[in-house]
Amino acid sequence: MNTTKEQELLRTYQLFVASFMENSSVDELNDILSPDIMGFGTTSDEKVFGIEAVRNLNDIGKQQKQSLEDYHYTSKIIKKQISKKGDAAIIITEINLGYSIHEIKTVMPLRITTVLFFDETWKVIHWHGSLGVESEGDTWHQNEWQRDNDRLQKKVDEQTAELKKSLVDLKATQSQLIQSEKMASLGELTAGIAHEIQNPLNFVNNFSEVSNELVDEMNEELDKGDLEEAKAISLDIKQNLEKINHHGKRADAIVKGMLQHSRSNTGKKEPTDINALADEYLRLAYHGLRAKDKSFNAQLVTDFDDTIGNINIISQDMGRVILNLITNAFYAVNEKKKEQVAGYEPTVSISTKKNTDTIELKVTDNGKGIPESVKEKVFQPFFTTKPTGEGTGLGLSLSYDIITKGHGGELKVNTKQNIGTEFSINLPL
Repeated sequence: MNTTKEQELLRTYQLFVASFMENSSVDELNDILSPDIMGFGTTSDEKVFGIEAVRNLNDIGKQQKQSLEDYHYTSKIIKKQISKKGDAAIIITEINLGYSIHEIKTVMPLRITTVLFFDETWKVIHWHGSLGVESEGDTWHQNEWQRDNDRLQKKVDEQTAELKKSLVDLKATQSQLIQSEKMASLGELTAGIAHEIQNPLNFVNNFSEVSNELVDEMNEELDKGDLEEAKAISLDIKQNLEKINHHGKRADAIVKGMLQHSRSNTGKKEPTDINALADEYLRLAYHGLRAKDKSFNAQLVTDFDDTIGNINIISQDMGRVILNLITNAFYAVNEKKKEQVAGYEPTVSISTKKNTDTIELKVTDNGKGIPESVKEKVFQPFFTTKPTGEGTGLGLSLSYDIITKGHGGELKVNTKQNIGTEFSINLPL
């Protein structure tokens, strides 16, 4: 066979292989495909009888390649045999096909045996594909599948290890954020306590100074022999001492109350005056905010049901919930106040009520309200309506867990934009 005819054979064959592997348009192959072409691929569904079947197989190949990453191949002719008459040829090629699926790289060795016939031009009349694997002593390819399985298992183990590490990191971050939220609540509480204690201490200091001056005046009157004036001054001193004693006891009560809350952090429910607890945390939250912003003012309204008495709760946890709800209420009314709405008076109220089988506690504000689109998300961890840096999104989530899981109660929200928000706690008796 002359050189030109052989070159034409190789050109036709290479065009067939390249087009087939790259899924070029079948119309471009009409000149090199026999109308009655027949072929068998590497799977049972890859059977081709006629050009239309080639077209269908080509479409399937295109769809499959869309899910592959880094698709590539190399080809090498390992056997070429031409008939004596030069009108038929058999060519065997080794192809290394590479691709990735979900970052898992795969290399597939193929062997394609192709039969071409010459009738004025070379045309492909038959091909047969097979997996070119080393299968010596492994007729059923068990070792090959085991290798693939081991490779996939290794990849799964690596990804599992990465997921476990990510989970550990996520839990550590979550613990840090929860601790940050608790510390933020503690900061609000500390500022309120400091203000509460400062008031009686100021009275103690002031009356002590005045009494000291009165003692000097009384001694001067005694030196003059004016006993009546000395007695009058002594009465003033006695009144001052009574006031010092009163405010000293007030400071002592605040300290003892906070110590009691600290000691009760055992996770055990203890009989607690919910009204006193709510009133105390209302004042602590208010003074805590005032300590940070002297310009803040709000009207505080209380409506406590005196028939409730003591109820079994974890007082420190419940105090944290009340403090969080009230602090959020103060934030809401303060934000609305900044809009300088005519006639607007910031108001935060807290009320309790004894029902048949529950105790209800409500914290209400006349702030900006919560958008209806996000109302259902307010108890989700890390969700916050506050600007970045002003909230962790854990306060209401922790409060929800304390009420529902720690006390078997309910925490609900009712809100209207530009009207206000009401959080209601229902605790079983």
